[in-house]
Amino acid sequence: MRKLIAYFSASGSTEKLAGTLASAANAALYEIRPAIPYERKDLNWMDKKARSTVEMQDPACRPALADHAAPVAEADVIFLGFPIWWYREPSVIDSFLDTYDFTGKTVVPFFTSGGSQLGEGQGRIEKLANGARVLPGKRFSARASEDELKNWIDTLPLE
Repeated sequence: MRKLIAYFSASGSTEKLAGTLASAANAALYEIRPAIPYERKDLNWMDKKARSTVEMQDPACRPALADHAAPVAEADVIFLGFPIWWYREPSVIDSFLDTYDFTGKTVVPFFTSGGSQLGEGQGRIEKLANGARVLPGKRFSARASEDELKNWIDTLPLE
């Protein structure tokens, strides 16, 4: 079974988690990057005009991706990582899901958050990853250990 860790990280927390997960899962690692990187001012959720706020208020928003080189076709299982923004996945994750064919794949969301859960994001990911089996998402600390992640992987119905 070939595994891919595809992740988006705005501040580095999800990137750290994704790296540890790639090691725990013996998986390839791919960073989902927007064509226009987010700057600190873009991420100020208290500013109604901040880029991330504007994007998240539009469910149809699909920020352009920096590339279309994710090795999704070669993977059987895609662990999809991201920070929680407004109780769901960031819009750049929606762009990623719209770009690739997930038919016959298993998608496993994992995310970082100060305490928020995935909320409506689980259903959104299930719809956007058309043709995939999407497992329930799980929140982790950016500092999750490799052993903690291995234990989680062992509980997943990946076969």
